[in-house]
Amino acid sequence: MSSELISEYEVAHAKAQCLYESYERKGELQHQTHYCSGCGHGTVSKMLARAIDELGIQDRTILVSPVGCSVFGYYYFDVGNIQAAHGRASAVATAVKRSRPESIVIGYQGDGDLSAIGSAEILHAANRGENITVIFVNNAVYSMTGGQVAPTTLIGQKSTTTPNGRSAMNEGYPLRVSELLSTLEAPVYIERVGLGDNKQIAGAARAIRRAVENQVRGLGFSLIEVLSPCPTIWKMSPVDAQHWVRDVMEKTYPLGVFCDRTKETEPRPLAPPPPPLESIQQILGLEMEGQQEPRLTAQTTCSNPDLHVRVAGFGGQGVLLLGEVLAEAGLDAGLEVSWLPSYGPEMRSGTSNCHVRIARDPIDSPLVTAPSVLVAMNEPSLKKFAATVQANGWVIYNGETLPEEFAWNNIHALALPFTQIADQLGDKRAANMIMLGALIEITGALPQASIDTALRRLVKNSRWVELDERALGRGRELYRESLREPVTAGR
Repeated sequence: MSSELISEYEVAHAKAQCLYESYERKGELQHQTHYCSGCGHGTVSKMLARAIDELGIQDRTILVSPVGCSVFGYYYFDVGNIQAAHGRASAVATAVKRSRPESIVIGYQGDGDLSAIGSAEILHAANRGENITVIFVNNAVYSMTGGQVAPTTLIGQKSTTTPNGRSAMNEGYPLRVSELLSTLEAPVYIERVGLGDNKQIAGAARAIRRAVENQVRGLGFSLIEVLSPCPTIWKMSPVDAQHWVRDVMEKTYPLGVFCDRTKETEPRPLAPPPPPLESIQQILGLEMEGQQEPRLTAQTTCSNPDLHVRVAGFGGQGVLLLGEVLAEAGLDAGLEVSWLPSYGPEMRSGTSNCHVRIARDPIDSPLVTAPSVLVAMNEPSLKKFAATVQANGWVIYNGETLPEEFAWNNIHALALPFTQIADQLGDKRAANMIMLGALIEITGALPQASIDTALRRLVKNSRWVELDERALGRGRELYRESLREPVTAGR
């Protein structure tokens, strides 16, 4: 055909601008996708790409692709792309949209991903009315992993895990996601479409464009469920698979609009700009009015600290608070810190411990597996963690004496009835602060000003602040007294 004749024709359909010119997944097949022949994903991708082009939003679009046959979306779409963990696309999309509200964020998920492991994420994203668009490709089976039963598998449909067909008694009924989400108050637009014939495909293209346009208008949450053929896993020809969508799937999943609040919905207001960085402490209540004390710098600390501290005891003994005060004091001194709590489910008397790291250099891990200081507030904690203490490390133990079975070489220990001493000060619950005072005196790692500032920041009750300050001082005294009459092991 001559070029003159070709010029008389107007191009009606061409490759979407927001798709890459070539697909680099395979060097020899850069002109085609990884989808099987007859797969609906290729058709849906083409529809979505066309909608992005028509709305002129390529530079604003961020596509979130999770695990599944949609996983390689970043190979094809020349937009912002984020890979999400299995089922987490709507959660990731929520975070992206909230942090970049000017973007158009689209979650592209399959039925095994969205309706199974991602069911909680999609339910709550829809219930919050997040201003995102979700394309939900439903082919009634886990396709990428070989064809296991999915929440959307039809009654009687065979799969690798239901070789005799899905049973309502054993696997439950097919999950109708569109109907489920449409019962919520927040979504603005939910529609189920199909790829069973040309008429359905044309309707699906309109629905996908509308769902994306709703987000451009700032209306809120939209979801399009697409009934899609999967010839390979269904073991059908592409034509038979397309007919099966129309003749079989549609009986379980009727097409239609299940929710449309677009006419009465006003555009969602943009979130207010974030507060200035310098106001964060005030917003969090970390600085009391009229008390703008500048934090110390690392140069003001008493030594070159590298503390690996493990604090352990029963719930209710103030284990976590001891660690928090220590970590906050490190922050106040301009050091690198980490605080990692670990506790049982009981409110009182359950196990409780925390890991605290304080260093001048960046911390590689918050875990303290070999503490330089072990603060054991009861005997079970001592028995559990004593063997992990570093050589030349310290054990501060809440007990009259160390149990007889504990006799170490190159380990220092301070064993005192800290609970009884705290009771003499006014409240036995201050034992944790007495032990902290001893720890600070032993290590010399932090200035007293940092400890005082951290304590006032964490403890709001003035009576407790006064008691805790006396307890810290008493702990320092007890260690100095122990130097005159050593009670340490292996010294």
